[in-house]
Amino acid sequence: MEAKIVRVFRHDLLAWFRRHRRALPWRTRRTPYRVWISELMLQQTRVEQARDYFLRFMKRFPNLKALAAASQQDVLKLWEGLGYYSRARRAHQTAQWLIEKCNGKFPRTFEGLLALPGIGPYTAAAVGSLAFNLDVAVVDGNVARVLCRVFAFDGDPRGGAGKKKLQAWVDELLPHGRAGAFNESLMELGALCCTPRKPDCPKCPLLKTCQAYAEGRPENFPTKTAKKKLPHKIVGAGVIVNRHGEFLIAQRHEHEMLGGLWEFPGGKQEPGETMEQCIARELREELGIHVRVGPCLTVVHHAYSHFTIALHAHWCRIERGRPRNFQCLENAWVPFSKLWKKPFSRADLHIITALRGVKPPKF
Repeated sequence: MEAKIVRVFRHDLLAWFRRHRRALPWRTRRTPYRVWISELMLQQTRVEQARDYFLRFMKRFPNLKALAAASQQDVLKLWEGLGYYSRARRAHQTAQWLIEKCNGKFPRTFEGLLALPGIGPYTAAAVGSLAFNLDVAVVDGNVARVLCRVFAFDGDPRGGAGKKKLQAWVDELLPHGRAGAFNESLMELGALCCTPRKPDCPKCPLLKTCQAYAEGRPENFPTKTAKKKLPHKIVGAGVIVNRHGEFLIAQRHEHEMLGGLWEFPGGKQEPGETMEQCIARELREELGIHVRVGPCLTVVHHAYSHFTIALHAHWCRIERGRPRNFQCLENAWVPFSKLWKKPFSRADLHIITALRGVKPPKF
């Protein structure tokens, strides 16, 4: 890459960032802890949504010591609705590891950060550059899109060869001693200007060096792959209330999707099953109880990143057996007023909302 191109690229990008950088909460009182938590939240999450979660998280867990001392359930509850809950579990585990093994201090090298449990190359580079100004470049979705357009890269940015190419470009463009500002500026440009659809090219500071703009087709980059139709699953859940007004809920194993969260017990409908048969079988397998399945309380439609579900919640009554943890971590009887204190998935939260003010039917 020509030295002049590199010099102009850096100058124009950083000048633009100084004028247009957003006032985001993780950019004030910048500490390694605050940078780390913000980067975890921003993975797979829009800035607008992450902002509110970050503020609540910092109020409840203002530092590494507070996070390490919390229970995993408290951490998951505060993460509730943000999705990708393994991020919350890893954050809690890493905080405890740092307190126990590192005297509550983050390593100040990229290699040291990368050696921490639960921290991969991207997070190590982000924390290293933003908190310690280490000369390491990051490539997230926004950065990849900017680079693909600037260099009119028609390869797959998600493939191994594409990732290496983008990383090599950004490593060459990185100004030594200003890595934090440079990384943030590229991410900010992708978020505000070089957007996936209808990029605001006239306001882009890299306009004169952008090959995709020169070719008149910026929206053709990055190369688009055909979207696969997401699998759809039909799921049943049993809503059981005892004579004390307590609801039976189960906690998912940590190794499962949504691990550590609570749910109304149930599972996926098998071919040839009615919903009533599905729920009866699932509760028998999961908790060892035989139930009579009653009317439907609600149907919840929800989309995850790699599949969609229709969750059918039915009233149920135990006819035989006592709940045991055959396929769940724990089970509990909880009054309605205290359900909100447990961490649930967004789909199960809709069931709780549907229960508000509703009396169990007789069946």
